[in-house]
Amino acid sequence: MIIRTAAPSSTRQSFDGRLSDEEVQHVETNTRTVERAFDILAAVCDAGSLSMVEAARAVDLSPSTATRLLRTMTQLGFLRRDDTNSYVPGVRLIQLGAHVLSNDELIRLCQPVMNQLAQSTGESIYLSIRGVDDTAVYVAMAEGTSSVRHVSWIGRTFPLAGSAAGQVLLGHLGDEGFEVESNLIEPDVTAIAAPVTTNGRVVAAMSLLAPTYRADETTIRTLGHELAERTGSVSALLTRSADASDPVAGLEEAYEVPAG
Repeated sequence: MIIRTAAPSSTRQSFDGRLSDEEVQHVETNTRTVERAFDILAAVCDAGSLSMVEAARAVDLSPSTATRLLRTMTQLGFLRRDDTNSYVPGVRLIQLGAHVLSNDELIRLCQPVMNQLAQSTGESIYLSIRGVDDTAVYVAMAEGTSSVRHVSWIGRTFPLAGSAAGQVLLGHLGDEGFEVESNLIEPDVTAIAAPVTTNGRVVAAMSLLAPTYRADETTIRTLGHELAERTGSVSALLTRSADASDPVAGLEEAYEVPAG
C-alpha cells in the first residue's frame, strides 16, 4: 500500500486548529461560487428558459462569470441548451427530483398497489409523470418477480410519443381505460398503461412492462383491465385526499404537470 503525504503548505491549518488567512479566503471564494451556481440554476428553473445575458442579469453576474457557471452546469447535465440556444432545466435535475419525490403522497398511495401488481402479475410496474419538453420520467417502480422481466430505474426519462405511459399522460386513452404499445420505445417490450387522476385530471401514469413474447392479446386485455381497475382505486383515494390537501402539489411544482 502506498501512502501519500501532503507537502508542507502555508495554507494548511495552524497547529492550534485555526484556518490561515489564505485558507479562509479560499473557502469564502468557493462558497460564493456555489451560491452563484445555485442562484443562476434557480433563475433558469423559475423562468423556464433564459439566454446567457438574461441569466447573468437575473442574478447580477458578469457575462463571463455567468457563462462559466452555465457551461459547467450544462456539462454536468443540470442544464441544457434548447433549439433557440437558451438554457433550460436538464435531465439531471429531473432525475434528482424523481428521487426527492420518492416520499411524495402520490407515490406513497401508489406504491402498495404497484407492489401488489408486481407480485400478482410477475411483471414490473412503473409510475411516471410528465417531465420537461416532450418527455416523461419514472418516479416509482416495483420490480417484477418473473425470471425474465423488464428492469429500469427511478429517474429514467423516456419520450411521450410512442410510449403507452406517454399517451396516457397526454390524455389519449382508449375505450377500455388503458393504452398499449409494443416494441416502439424498447425492442421486445410491451407496455400497458392506465391513468392516475385526481378530480378527473391525469397526474400520472401507471404502466406494466413485459416481454412481448408473453403479451398475447388475451393477456394484454386481462392485465390492462386489472391495471385500470387498480389505478381507478388509487385515483379515488387521491381525489378524497386532495379535498383536504393536494397530494400532487409537489409534483406540479417540481415538474409543472399540465392539466389533463
